[in-house]
Amino acid sequence: MNLPNKITISRILLIPIFIVILSISFDWGTYTLDGEAYPITHIVAAILFLIASITDWLDGYLARKYNLITNMGKFLDPLADKLLVSAAFIMLVELDLVQAWIVILIISREFAVTGLRLVAAGEGIVLAASSMGKLKTASQLIAIALLLLHNFPFVYLSLPVDIIMVYVALVLTIWSGIDYFIKNWHVLRDSK
Repeated sequence: MNLPNKITISRILLIPIFIVILSISFDWGTYTLDGEAYPITHIVAAILFLIASITDWLDGYLARKYNLITNMGKFLDPLADKLLVSAAFIMLVELDLVQAWIVILIISREFAVTGLRLVAAGEGIVLAASSMGKLKTASQLIAIALLLLHNFPFVYLSLPVDIIMVYVALVLTIWSGIDYFIKNWHVLRDSK
């Protein structure tokens, strides 16, 4: 297994730690942001999430730079992204930081695209992530990080950038899903 694939797997392994930090009531205290008190665990989870997000960039960079692109990487990288983003959004619903209907639409798109990838894999075709899909992932990662950080640093400017990014991520998620199905419709049409 090459280094980019190991980095991708490390991203998957960070997900349960991220979930535990947000799920269990650790008494690490609180911090104040614009007059509101928030648990320190949100900062810890945000840092862990940002580390996992950086591995998304790092594994792709290393795979391209050293020509280490593999079918396993093409499969694992988008899967790791979907697992990380889905886990984070579900935890944000639990924390009442994002509306459930938004998360349902985002995760539904992820399942649909994963289903298309599985059909393609059954036909011996590996569908790599598109540039629009990468933009979608970036917008989701930014939205999640801002929500975990309670809109820091924009809270001091009274700009709801976290909520704006959630809606940007939602639009890009739906748009990229439609684009992905249009570009790869032949996989469903031609499957046995």
